[in-house]
Amino acid sequence: MTLSLLKKALGLAMLASWSLAAHALDLNVGYQKSAINLVSLKAQGTLEKQLAPLGVTVKWYEFQAGPPILEAMNAGSVSIGMTGDSPPVFAQAAGANIVYIGQEPSKPESSAILLPANSPIKKLADLKGKRVAFTKGSSAHYLTVAALKKAGLQYSDITPVYLTPSEARAAFERGSVDAWSIWDPYYAAATRAGGVRVLSTGKGLSANNTFYLAARDFAQANPKVIAIVFKALTDNNKQLRGDVQQVAKTLSGYTGLEAETYAAMLSRHPDYSVSYVNAKTIQQQQQVADTFHALGLIPKAIKVQDAVWKP
Repeated sequence: MTLSLLKKALGLAMLASWSLAAHALDLNVGYQKSAINLVSLKAQGTLEKQLAPLGVTVKWYEFQAGPPILEAMNAGSVSIGMTGDSPPVFAQAAGANIVYIGQEPSKPESSAILLPANSPIKKLADLKGKRVAFTKGSSAHYLTVAALKKAGLQYSDITPVYLTPSEARAAFERGSVDAWSIWDPYYAAATRAGGVRVLSTGKGLSANNTFYLAARDFAQANPKVIAIVFKALTDNNKQLRGDVQQVAKTLSGYTGLEAETYAAMLSRHPDYSVSYVNAKTIQQQQQVADTFHALGLIPKAIKVQDAVWKP
């Protein structure tokens, strides 16, 4: 074989090798029913279409809440995901190798502390001595802590009952707990079902920020993929901000949840645009982390900034 032919053969071999490597990347997306924007992209196959030219295969994994998404991310099973404010604080404190890659606008009215309609509880201070259900390490956990602080109560003044959203709803409906701290769509679905009274929303208690997170190694190696995901989410936000009833009906067709549930969610959180994490949100998130550390609910103090990724 001549030198020129050898070079050509080596070049083709390298090209083939690169092509195989390019097609080896999986984007494993962890999402919840509350992740309306991601749910919409999944239903339309948007990311699959936009990332196919890069050789990226998109796979979707549904979770009930944020903490298990980040557990899967730390284990290498999920590339990116969306959670509320508290899960990344618990994950970072536990040493998880994850980073904040983006945020949506805050949505304080998208979560609430719910009571049975006939509950004698009238104000936040009446939670003293009561059993309150919520998912440990979730945004509802911080909402509960913030509500107690506003009422002049200590965390030890209640009995926290750590349950998944579906378990908590069952316990709430059979009267095993006195109150339930929860986020949409579970909040919207519960009030739609009736027999429920809202003690307080997150307004004035928690910014209830929404974050997009990624495995640190994935983010560092694939900034272009993340940029495409962000653009798709923000472009899709234009659809979500259209006619609420029509959008709710479309989303219902994707997931099976009632259109009225989605309409309630959209009215409380109309903006799903995505941006990189800003200084104000980092400060709010640091307050969440400091609060949990002061209560001894995370094992060590953390600096949120250390887990914020910049492209």
